[in-house]
Amino acid sequence: MSVNTENTSGAMDSVKWILVIGLLVAAIAGNYVYEELSVLIRAVSVVALVVVAGLIAANTEKGARFLNFAKESRMEVRKVVWPTRQEATQTTLIVLAATVVVALVLWGLDGILVRLVSLVTGLGV
Repeated sequence: MSVNTENTSGAMDSVKWILVIGLLVAAIAGNYVYEELSVLIRAVSVVALVVVAGLIAANTEKGARFLNFAKESRMEVRKVVWPTRQEATQTTLIVLAATVVVALVLWGLDGILVRLVSLVTGLGV
């Protein structure tokens, strides 16, 4: 019995996705075909078709999983403790200072290695 239910829901999901794609293609094509109409009318029509396509997509199995994931993600983002402006500024300055120090060390090592290689090979730099 569950196999028949899975096949039916899978077939209905396929039909819904085809309908969603059809609506999106109609929105794009209609925007170009009816370019003589007002931009406002075309924009409202495209938005309406995209909203309808989104609602249909949300009623599929993948759409329901996506909405559930989005809700859970939003709940997790609310739990994050964001740094204050002062903490962010201090951290940024520390990263910049560390980057400058590492860059100077690498520049110095590069200069030493170039001189060593020129000394060993006899090529003047």
